[in-house]
Amino acid sequence: METLTAAWASLHGWVFEKLVEPVVFALGLSTYMEQAFDATELFLIGAFEVATLALVLSAVERWKPIEVWADRSPVRTDVIYTLLQRLGIVPLAIFIALTPAVDALDGWLRLHDIVPWKLEDAVPALHTQPLASFLVYLVILDFVAYWLHRAQHRFEAWWALHSLHHSQREMTFWTDDRNHLLDDLIVDGCFALVALAIGVPPMQFAMILVATRIVESFSHVNARIHFGRIGEWLLVSPRFHRIHHAIGLGHEGRVRGCNFATLFPIWDRLFGTANTDNVYPATGIRDQLHGADYGVGFWRQQGLGLARLVRALRGAATTPPAYPRATSNLPESTP
Repeated sequence: METLTAAWASLHGWVFEKLVEPVVFALGLSTYMEQAFDATELFLIGAFEVATLALVLSAVERWKPIEVWADRSPVRTDVIYTLLQRLGIVPLAIFIALTPAVDALDGWLRLHDIVPWKLEDAVPALHTQPLASFLVYLVILDFVAYWLHRAQHRFEAWWALHSLHHSQREMTFWTDDRNHLLDDLIVDGCFALVALAIGVPPMQFAMILVATRIVESFSHVNARIHFGRIGEWLLVSPRFHRIHHAIGLGHEGRVRGCNFATLFPIWDRLFGTANTDNVYPATGIRDQLHGADYGVGFWRQQGLGLARLVRALRGAATTPPAYPRATSNLPESTP
């Protein structure tokens, strides 16, 4: 482990000194050198993450595919989203956007002698148990993610953005990061604010993000995989999450869909949103069967998302209300 750590530090330092630092100086941004150093490591982590996922999960999809497509052009756009997210480009932009507000809040709190509360202060044992604190923070943030996800489906304006993620008819592990940029900004901002509020250490927050993203990528995989009677209670499986993306089911019904959990399906079971049917239905949104266009290319998808948002804010429904909920005649995936 020490050898690997040293090798990683050496690689990080070389890339920063030889490639990043000269650019930062040339742009006159030397005051952001520390942030550039951290961003370089984020980029390297993402590069290794993408390479590993592409190697492993693509093999899994070839092993037990649910669907096989002659035209994979819609999937190529999802690769762009994954690169933007995993290489740190979008998270870095969000970080830069939120930094002034966070700094202002921190200054105001210090000016009024207010010390932000941390979960570790309430549970001192977490200070000496890094693994325990990591697991506690992971569970708390996954609980937050569950309710944020339900909100994305519950509110029409938010669904106008989030529907882009569900509009992929050819779902693969690349689909995980297929999100509207404004949707990412809202979710990541809420996630970061909660983490700051409960005192999640920066390194643990980064580890939680990486662990969550890996599971999310796997849960979107185009493969007939489930975890069995016990495993389906413990971790979100590809089958469990595919039902969330199912046409006519993933965004309909009494609670606007089902299977909202990111990591732990226990939240869906506790709050009555679990669907554990042994099926692998076709993915997408019902109005796509009636000609709705969510775009193919990156920029068109982003533009159509903003157009749907404007319509939603003006009071127009983003999904036709006349379509009844139907679970018995859902379109089946093409084997």
